[in-house]
Amino acid sequence: MSELDCLDPVRKALLDDLDEGFAELYGAYRGLVFSTALRLSGRWADAEDLTAEAFLRAYRALAGYDRDRVAGLQPRAWLMTILMNIWRNCARARSRRPPLDLRDEPVEEIDPDQDVEAAAERRETGDELSELLGLLPEEQRVAVVLRHVVDLPVSEIATVLKIPQGTVKSHVSRGLKRLRALGGVR
Repeated sequence: MSELDCLDPVRKALLDDLDEGFAELYGAYRGLVFSTALRLSGRWADAEDLTAEAFLRAYRALAGYDRDRVAGLQPRAWLMTILMNIWRNCARARSRRPPLDLRDEPVEEIDPDQDVEAAAERRETGDELSELLGLLPEEQRVAVVLRHVVDLPVSEIATVLKIPQGTVKSHVSRGLKRLRALGGVR
């Protein structure tokens, strides 16, 4: 059995052909990246933009990687690192601009094939969670989202955030404690 056969299907596809491999990467991780972006930003349109930008940057980066770097890639942690960097840059830029008038925001489209009751319940739960997450300090929000929404192990979160594992555990623990307290108040 060759070393290439031991690789996960995404890395193997990336090594075989960048374009087809990228399609495999996108298919495997688009939901995860979008869900994370939504929980971090709290807005559907921002999450779509963050997701698109993350995959665009990922593709550009992959085009410059050699085979060894692609073979050693941890796609989930790598994509989360890219997403986190984009999100931080956007948040930094947004803090320097005056707030937009929300009446200018586009109305979200609804899928006509979707069960209305289930969609409303999902939306309500997602909105509540986004609102509660938005009340957390940034480091706690990010750690909780990466641990419990993205389901990254603590070691990968530490790599993504470039902080020690103990600090990750502390941020997650404090964030969950605060979420419980905030959830009980509402």
